Amino acid sequence: VQLQACGGGLVQAGGCLRLSCAASGVTFSYTMAWFRQAPGKEREFVTAIRGNSGMKYYTESVEGRFTVSRDNTKNTVYLQMNSLKPEDTAVYYCAARQHWHLNYYYATNYILWGQGTLVTVSS
Repeated sequence: VQLQACGGGLVQAGGCLRLSCAASGVTFSYTMAWFRQAPGKEREFVTAIRGNSGMKYYTESVEGRFTVSRDNTKNTVYLQMNSLKPEDTAVYYCAARQHWHLNYYYATNYILWGQGTLVTVSS
């Protein structure tokens, strides 16, 4: 299994970006998630999309601004980020796990990780 994230970049506050995570060896039943890690901070949960049901979960700070989606035909998960704020600046990582976990928001519950893509939001 391999996860390849891309789409980061530099954007002004209020702007938007779309991140992609191409997953090889992953089926539609996998839970896919995005985490982020800002400089000097711990990795934090951003969003997850559950396999099969497609249910979505967001951390409160991105609710209404970020949207997670997946294209199972392409084995790709997307993170559409709108109304970006400087505090969204971080390295964004995609993650996957084969089975649903109630504590989906803990990074330690994922063993499959992409390499990370940097998002910088200027004020």
